[in-house]
Amino acid sequence: MSIRPRYPEPAVLIRCPRHRRLVFGFELARVATTTGYGTVADLLRLLVVPAFGYAAYHDIRTRRVDGRLWAPLVVIGLVALLLDFSRVGLTSFTGEQLLVRTGVSLGLVGSLGYLFWRLGAFGGADAKAIMTLSLCFPVSPSYLLPFGTVPEVRATLGVFSLTILTNTVLAGLAYPLVLAAGNAVRGRLAPPMFIGRPVRVDAVAGTYGSLLETPDGFTRRGLDLDALRMYLRWRGTTLSAARDDPGRFRDPDSVPTPGERGDPTSGSVAEGDPVADGGPTADDAPQGATPRAPPAPCVPTTDTPATPAVHRVDEWGAATFLDDVGYAYGTTPADLRAGLELLTEPDRDRVWVSPGIPFVVPMFVGLLVALTLGDVLFALVNGL
Repeated sequence: MSIRPRYPEPAVLIRCPRHRRLVFGFELARVATTTGYGTVADLLRLLVVPAFGYAAYHDIRTRRVDGRLWAPLVVIGLVALLLDFSRVGLTSFTGEQLLVRTGVSLGLVGSLGYLFWRLGAFGGADAKAIMTLSLCFPVSPSYLLPFGTVPEVRATLGVFSLTILTNTVLAGLAYPLVLAAGNAVRGRLAPPMFIGRPVRVDAVAGTYGSLLETPDGFTRRGLDLDALRMYLRWRGTTLSAARDDPGRFRDPDSVPTPGERGDPTSGSVAEGDPVADGGPTADDAPQGATPRAPPAPCVPTTDTPATPAVHRVDEWGAATFLDDVGYAYGTTPADLRAGLELLTEPDRDRVWVSPGIPFVVPMFVGLLVALTLGDVLFALVNGL
């Protein structure tokens, strides 16, 4: 490879076979690839990697991603695209390839992220991450390293964001197998071993995920633990207090008045008052107060034919809570009641919880694999 320093391209590490030594220089031409796009844009795109690593770390720790992260990445993607188009032009064959692949990336991959968010399959951060990748990586980048050029495997279509997405799906499919293997090694053999793990009840209030149990048995759609934290903060109490005196908290008359209700927050562990311990307990009830039993159902007599057959009691104040906060991750009053009944069972010390899989985490893994190995699915299909 010839070196022409008069072109201010970024410094790269080049192995000189004639002198068998490493030298630093400036790359004259584009690294030999099928795309033919400039190296400056590809190096700029590498800034996306640490940003996604940061997002994945916080998604694991808090199940939250700072929304301010995406705007700078969008700027990076736009600048990289402008550098690509300014290098190859719009009228050349390479420019037409770039234009088509960018359109497919934004129109297909970016639209999928938005569509899945609208359908409720993705959170807002997941959708923004996919749409950001569709802008930042519309085509396959190339990086010259001492041992060769990466990525190694490139799909024929050449839409790199689609490669990242397929790698992400494969990484997500491997997660249940890893989870099941860990449970099996620890002797946790139960139906939800592929999607969950047992957690101590006293640690549930500080855990992210959703319950995989109800008082009637296992379920795939149990109470979201973010919604549980919202409820406990709204009531100004802790889970331990509810376990100490479930009868009192079950009574709908024990629900705080509107002026006494706390801020439910978004349900994050780190946001708002702690709900695992340190809050008010049943001992904080006024002196001489006794727990009140729920009122008996009102069954109509022949003298009151217009009265409903059963007067439904809002146990735990679940319906009042949801009416007040408006939305709690799709939780229904029945979901909340079932979760509270399960967690306040006196003899229960552990419950199965699905930790879920923050989608930004496998997306970060898919991005790393795509930038090094390339398109895993394309390699598997070719191997078969």
